[in-house]
Amino acid sequence: MSTGDRKKTACHGSERLHRLGAHQDAAGEGLRRQDDDDMAKNSHLKDLQALGPLEVFRADLDEEGSLDDAVAGCDYAFLVAAPVKLKSENPQKEVIEPAVRGTLNVMRSCVKAGTVKRVILTSSAASVVRRQLQGEGHVLDEESWSDVEYLTATKSGLWAYPVSKVLLEKAASRFAAEHGVSLVTVCPVFTVGAAPAPSARTSVPSCLSLLSGDEAEFGVLRALEMGTGTVALVHVDDVCRAEVFLAEQEAAAGRYLCCGLNTTILQLARFLSEKYPQYTVKTNLLSGDLLEKPRVRVSSGKLVKEGFDYNYKMLDGMYDGMIDYDKALGILP
Repeated sequence: MSTGDRKKTACHGSERLHRLGAHQDAAGEGLRRQDDDDMAKNSHLKDLQALGPLEVFRADLDEEGSLDDAVAGCDYAFLVAAPVKLKSENPQKEVIEPAVRGTLNVMRSCVKAGTVKRVILTSSAASVVRRQLQGEGHVLDEESWSDVEYLTATKSGLWAYPVSKVLLEKAASRFAAEHGVSLVTVCPVFTVGAAPAPSARTSVPSCLSLLSGDEAEFGVLRALEMGTGTVALVHVDDVCRAEVFLAEQEAAAGRYLCCGLNTTILQLARFLSEKYPQYTVKTNLLSGDLLEKPRVRVSSGKLVKEGFDYNYKMLDGMYDGMIDYDKALGILP
């Protein structure tokens, strides 16, 4: 995103777009993140300054106007931050409402800036896949929505996270229509791969739990398969490339699922056993009902049809860098 002297890229939040700062095509004049004073969280952002101009702003998604300075003068704003509090005493107040409020606060700052051509909102496939689907052979695309009424009524499992994603997407869409904002929403599936962040998020340790033996992380993986009918994966590099692609694609509009492949826990176990014999797959975790093959597939057809090509379409490529990454973080020996 290098055309024009004043073009900037505002990137708020999680490690999924920290890689965007290391992507030469996306290295604009600004990469912004909240918690500027927290060096434990932000030291890796400082390291990216070696790649080009980088400015870090302190901001709070929950505070209206807090992001005005970060967005000012930007052509594109990438929003990748949202509450991910899997265990909460009050999910409505601690997850759902802050997610919607924070998204709208960024949108308001973009309107106030007057220069933002497009907002790229990173949601999650959780807004798509949490539905009651019986049998096999289901293919879910951007027309699918998780069942908010059912999830809110049953409050089973990690229900608040998908509900928050559905509601923030719809709130952002309404706001964009009312204020003439070009909005593109990216819905990544379970995201894997190495990132420059100093700690690994849930998806990475969960996908390596068959090697690490971490039962809590494996529980997340099992819940994913049970709740969605698939273990759908995408590499973080492909997510970032897709976000840049959709920012620059003039005709892009609406939602885009971002999925490299669909697999299952049993397929993962076989792959890991063959690919990494130096580690022992913890077969004791493989009890109970597990799928031999996905009964639901998440389709990335819309994104591919518009010209995007995934670099990581096989488990081999997805796991190679992730093994070294997790060894460096101490998750694997």
